[in-house]
Formats: sequence, C-alpha cells, structure tokens
Amino acid sequence: MVSQTTVVSSSQSHIQRLKDMAFLCAGVLCAGMGLKGFLLPNNFIDGGAMGIALLLEITTGVDLALLVILVNIPFIWMGYRQISTGFAIRTIIAISLLAFCLVVVPYPVVTTDKLLISVFGGFFLGAGIGLAIRGGGVLDGTEVLAIWISRRSALTVGDVIMVINVLVFGAAAVLLNIETALYAMLTYLSASKTVDFLIHGIEEYTAVIIISDHHQAIRHMITEDMGRGVTVFKGEKGYGKRGHSQQDTNILYAVVTRLELTRLKDRINRIDDKAFIVNHGIDDTKGGMVKGRPLH
Repeated sequence: MVSQTTVVSSSQSHIQRLKDMAFLCAGVLCAGMGLKGFLLPNNFIDGGAMGIALLLEITTGVDLALLVILVNIPFIWMGYRQISTGFAIRTIIAISLLAFCLVVVPYPVVTTDKLLISVFGGFFLGAGIGLAIRGGGVLDGTEVLAIWISRRSALTVGDVIMVINVLVFGAAAVLLNIETALYAMLTYLSASKTVDFLIHGIEEYTAVIIISDHHQAIRHMITEDMGRGVTVFKGEKGYGKRGHSQQDTNILYAVVTRLELTRLKDRINRIDDKAFIVNHGIDDTKGGMVKGRPLH
C-alpha cells in the first residue's frame, strides 16, 4: 500500500518539474526575443557561449540555431560530469528549444538604435538566461566551464567568466570592429545585471550581525515582531568607543531580505541607538528560517 507521504512527495515532484519547464520555456522565448528582435538583425554580439555563437554566425554565415547547439555541447558534457544528469537533460532541452525558436518564431525587429539594441537586447537575453537557470538549466554554458576551471586552479568563477568574455570581446574587436566590441560589452553588462536580478530578485538575502547590550530585546523583536530566525553566538567585547572591555556578550546573527533590512535597522535603532551592526549580501541560503513565519 502506497503511503500518503509518498503520494504527496510524488505530486510535489511533478509540480516542480512543471515549474522547471515553465521557466525554461519562458527563458527560451525571452532569449529568442533578445536575439532575433535586437541583436541578430544588427550584427551585435554578447559575451559567453552565446557571444561565441553570434561571432561565428557573423563571420562564417552558418545558421545561429546550429551554432548555439554546437558551441554548447562541450559545456553540456561538463554539466553532466560536474553537476548532474538532470541538469544536463534540462540544459539540452533548453538549448534545443532555443534553436527551434530561432528558426520558427517570427520575432519583429524592434529597433535599429545601437544603444537601445545593446541595453534591451542584453535585457531580454539576460532574462532568458536567468529564467532558464531558475528552471534548473542554462542557455549559456560558460558558467559550467568556469566552475570546472575554478575547482582546478586558484581562479574564481568570476575570474574565469571575465577572462572568457575578454577573449570574446577581443576577438570581436579584431574580426569585426572596436565599436561592435564596445557595444557588446554594454550588452553583456545589461544581460548580467538582469540575470542577477532574476536569480536573486528583490528577495536577495542579507546577513546581519548585531552586537548590543540590549541583545535580548533585539532578539525578541526579530523573532516575534519580524518572524525571522536568529542565531546567538557567545562572544566577548574587545575594543570600541568605550575603549577596552572584557565583558561577555551575545552576538546576534540573522538573515533577512534586502527589503526588510531598513525596517530591521530602524527597529534596532529604537531599542539601542548605539548597537553595532554589520550587514553583507549572501549568495544563497538553505534551511533555517529565512522565509519568515506567519505572525498572528
């Protein structure tokens, strides 16, 4: 007899797959708009694997739909080896849909203004890449390569992506012209900012460290008034405005969204205007109470 827990788990798994496919399809349509509505008709390029495919399309005349698949094949293989089979399958689906979309969907040419092409072409392309990542796949495989290289060298993922894009933009300057390379950099910046927003969004998480003599009241405010979790570290004061101190204290650590940060600081200030607060952005969280709980 199948347990209720197994049925619920299976149902949630199917719902998650549907969400992933919805994100992938939306990402493909957005990326197609950025390519066919802005970049392709005006011989513009982007960074990463898509930039390589666009550069090859301009210089060789080979159909972009085919080049998108060919350029990303090595990255798909790396994703299969380094991440998971599911990731590789979703990436194959996303890139294949994009190639199909470029051939079949009749996107209108929106503008011929170079600045608008760079900004909005990058926006739609970045939206497509970001939505595909939310769906568990990628439309641009250079991040997979960057992860692979970073694990085998002293370079970070950001360093590798920067080097790849410098090479792509340098090739564009040599094979096409410097102006196209400069506009390509603007397209890449627009796309990367859009990707960041779609992945982290307005709910980008911020870690907050609070040191205060009124830590009990602040802890109660965060947990009861804001519905957030708090971790308490046992610490000892060292040196501050009051000079040296050997006093033990509790250090509060909480994670809030970017929208909640100002409200948190304001409430802390009402309790203790001398509280020491440090906050910094974090890439991701797992577990704990980061979404908050309903307050009654």
